[in-house]
Amino acid sequence: MTTALQRLSPKADAPEDRFDRRLITPMVLGAILNPINSTMIAVALVPIGVALGAPPSQTAWLVSGLYLATAIGQPVVGRLVDLFGARRLFLAGAVLIGIGGVLGALAPTIGVLVIARVLLGLGTCAGYPAAMTLIRGEADRTGRDSPAGVLTVLAVATQTVAVIGPTLGGFLIGVGGWRVTFTVNIPLALACLVLGALYLPRSHASRQGLRAVARAVDPLGIALFVATLVSLLLFLTHLHADLWWLLVLSVAAGAALAWWELRAPLPFLDLRLLGGNLPLLATYARSLLAAISSYAFLYGYTQWLEEGRGLSPQVTGLVLLPVFGAAILVSTVTGRRREIRGKLVAGAVGQVVTAGLLLALGAGTALWLILAVSLVAGLPQGLNNLANQNAVYYQADPERMGSSAGLMRTFFYLGAIIASATNGIVFRDGATTPGMHELAWVMLAASVVFLVLTLADRSLARVVQRVDTPEPT
Repeated sequence: MTTALQRLSPKADAPEDRFDRRLITPMVLGAILNPINSTMIAVALVPIGVALGAPPSQTAWLVSGLYLATAIGQPVVGRLVDLFGARRLFLAGAVLIGIGGVLGALAPTIGVLVIARVLLGLGTCAGYPAAMTLIRGEADRTGRDSPAGVLTVLAVATQTVAVIGPTLGGFLIGVGGWRVTFTVNIPLALACLVLGALYLPRSHASRQGLRAVARAVDPLGIALFVATLVSLLLFLTHLHADLWWLLVLSVAAGAALAWWELRAPLPFLDLRLLGGNLPLLATYARSLLAAISSYAFLYGYTQWLEEGRGLSPQVTGLVLLPVFGAAILVSTVTGRRREIRGKLVAGAVGQVVTAGLLLALGAGTALWLILAVSLVAGLPQGLNNLANQNAVYYQADPERMGSSAGLMRTFFYLGAIIASATNGIVFRDGATTPGMHELAWVMLAASVVFLVLTLADRSLARVVQRVDTPEPT
């Protein structure tokens, strides 16, 4: 069956032997909306709770709702990108983002606001798989590997830029209140629609071809995948003993998913392919561990700064700005270096140091030291995200690039949900300094496992050897 990558038709005036740089703007814009929305809400939870009379147990669903939608939607939408092409899914996602922005701006209750966040999560699912598919498609079209700078820009856009979310959220709340954190998605969605329609290549599949592709969607596999993840993520989000049945349901659905996917003629998750690609599975594991550490810091440190240190949302956002600056700087400086393993080792060490610094903080810690912690925390944010993304790009099957990239994001958000659940446990009595120290120990454990897994993964050296081979002229 012809893949979506083979059906993509570049613009007539696109350079034949070079990456079409007109794709970069819509790719980056579509990709930033998910991480920005996932972290911007961090400084808005308290104002939203006050405005709508919602306790923390309800406002927490504003975080969990987007995480659930994203973790489930990324590989599903990624598979649809593989089958139907990036353009269709990119534009459909932009429409959902616009609807979510309008609904959030007008939401009268916390329940409606949660629905808006779910729509934003689903709508932003298309950006990253579509971008990775387009980069792979350009490599196939030109016969040359895509420039390392393009992958660097994408890494910054999809993951590193997430750390500016609290800063942006604090600014928007100061300008127009918490509803502006939803309203801002409306013009961004319109921009995605315009740029996507102008520059993303069309798929030339006929109606008959689309029917054939639709038969490859594997709806049962997708349904079982959704059931497995929903039950697992709901259990992890709440971690109550009386919700044990969710874990049982997840295991049962996962077993049924494995049984079906091993027999389906065109599986949603090709388990045989995944099982034979241990380097890719190791990258997924590293993404999960990196997310536990980075999101525990991003949410836990943010809450502690507001409650434990007594800073305002606006000042907290500014204090976190060095995280963004350091991550951008290290991604830019190291982005063109093909080597992956060294970046991951340095990133793991940076996470260990960050956790150690958090153990030294207290309610009376000087502001300069708090800023220094933010600066150090940005270094692994930039290194790990870039290296893991590049590893997936070279390790994944090109015909399943969208779903493989989406699955990496699922593992990443699974780690984020674990971090969120951990925050709820250690901050059970509020975002106190002892609670933050408990969180630091969890981050330290995840960072050490990340480091050990990276040092033990010999396949990373082979990835470098393969990408360092001369490109065709």
